[in-house]
Amino acid sequence: MKLTTEKAPDRASTGFGSGTRFGLGDRVFSGMALGAGLVILVALAAVFVFLLVQGQDGFHADPKLYAPAASNFVSYAAKLLFGTVLAAVIAMVIAVPFAIGVALFISHYAPRRLAVPVAYLVDLLAAVPSVVFGLWGGRTLAHELQPLQAWLGDHLGWLPFFSGQVSSTGRTILVAGVVLAIMILPITTAICREVFQQTPRLHEEAALALGATRWEMIRYAVFPHSRSGIVAGVMLGLGRALGETMAVTMVLSAGGPLVTWHLITSDNPATIASNIASQFNGENVGIQSVLLGTGLVLFVFTFAVNFIARAVVTRAERKLA
Repeated sequence: MKLTTEKAPDRASTGFGSGTRFGLGDRVFSGMALGAGLVILVALAAVFVFLLVQGQDGFHADPKLYAPAASNFVSYAAKLLFGTVLAAVIAMVIAVPFAIGVALFISHYAPRRLAVPVAYLVDLLAAVPSVVFGLWGGRTLAHELQPLQAWLGDHLGWLPFFSGQVSSTGRTILVAGVVLAIMILPITTAICREVFQQTPRLHEEAALALGATRWEMIRYAVFPHSRSGIVAGVMLGLGRALGETMAVTMVLSAGGPLVTWHLITSDNPATIASNIASQFNGENVGIQSVLLGTGLVLFVFTFAVNFIARAVVTRAERKLA
């Protein structure tokens, strides 16, 4: 009897594995992905060049444009950057624990009939325009939080954050931070929820089989696997908080280039974005260049923060591996 054998199909001819031959769909998808990445890079480069060209005159502008808040551009931009970072830090301190907690509740604790509508409601917050958040924060939330701010001033006034004369309107940098926290909550929660759900099921079951509680399973199986995704969600939320314009502008009763740690007084430090929105004047070319220069400072600062965060996560993943 003669035995016959059939040759297995070549991996390269099928378009799978490490072969170099791909189908039409693979080539189209690869080209579209490459094109999308290049478009993003070109857009970022175009924004950077525009800010550099249009804002470079602001670095040497007449000091009268800064008076009396500052004597030079460095001082002016530094004070605005301080307000930007302060508002963003307040928002992150409030939003990140809530975002991680809500994401864990949806992915690992809540039954499906409850997790699905809660996830939809959180995602719907991202569809609310920033102007609506600003109106609500300035007209409603500030008034409702004014008694709380007065309580903080009376009982925790020995801390520099809650010292000083409490604002009678309640429209303070603390309220602006709360509004920003609500605004960045959906995107941070959504990303954390997705990465939590991507944890290998076998890892979770192995931890539970070894006697771990649900929290221990999350701590030792879910969090290590999701570290990079959590950082990505936090960084996207931070970028939203750093660049938010209208909500902060509409909440703060009066904002300008100012360095102060008082969170509940009427002396509110302005952010770079809110200062651009409130001070931009189409007829004053000098102030335009100054504001565009501060926009360049914000662009570079945000890029540096994201670059450092990515480097830290990459280093931590290598150590974990």
